Amino acid sequence: MIGRLTGILLEKHPPQVLLDVKGVGYEIDVPMSTFYDLPAIGVQATLYTHLVIREDVHLLFGFATESERRTFRQLVKISGVGARTALALLSGLSVSDLHHAIEIQDSARLIRVPGIGKKTAERLLLELRDKLDSAVIDLDQTRTTPSNENDILNALLSLGYNDREVGWVIKQISVNATVSDGIRQALQLLSKEK
Repeated sequence: MIGRLTGILLEKHPPQVLLDVKGVGYEIDVPMSTFYDLPAIGVQATLYTHLVIREDVHLLFGFATESERRTFRQLVKISGVGARTALALLSGLSVSDLHHAIEIQDSARLIRVPGIGKKTAERLLLELRDKLDSAVIDLDQTRTTPSNENDILNALLSLGYNDREVGWVIKQISVNATVSDGIRQALQLLSKEK
């Protein structure tokens, strides 16, 4: 099993990256949460990995944090939830948001993730109710934000951007930005990412 890789980031094509580890290029599928946190091309990066071996293909998935990888592993154990679905969930929700949705049995939150239908959401809620380990949540992911940031965050969510995109862009905008300036900066950054 390949548990972790450290190397030079050669390519970034969502959701896949190419990581050069001492001359060997690893194609790694990553959730958008990890993708947004990756350094620039040509810079060293470390990813926690999960290798899926099937008869016809070997797939390598990478994660920025151990908690994302643990959550991914719990998700793929559920009947009917494959690696791609688990990756989509982690792209649309942070680990703490997913844990909270499971905790309060919020299927609507899960259904907003592309590729997750009502039946899959209900299966996730049922099977993960007591299994999703609260220890997988990174406490450093939950940071307090000033009221302007909360207003900007809510505006972007109402415009249809997902939690991951909004979380990434909030970190990029000026701390002292007014709500209107912050939204303008965020929309410019998000349009460059697409």
